[in-house]
Amino acid sequence: MENSIKLTALTVQQMAALLKKAGSRTITEEGLAADIEAGCPVNDDGTLSLYDYVAWLVKETGPNASRD
Repeated sequence: MENSIKLTALTVQQMAALLKKAGSRTITEEGLAADIEAGCPVNDDGTLSLYDYVAWLVKETGPNASRD
């Protein structure tokens, strides 16, 4: 299991690569950094949880999201 990843502790680079492999055409490391700056939750060590990121995206873009 040397090459396995932990979906609850991904670096920005790993998250971007994972989402690209899953079919995202727009995700970039810079975009993830901007999301973190905008309030996306991160772990104490700076890694990201795929589950927390998706939940945050839903909250930010869903029907009840505040629109500026």
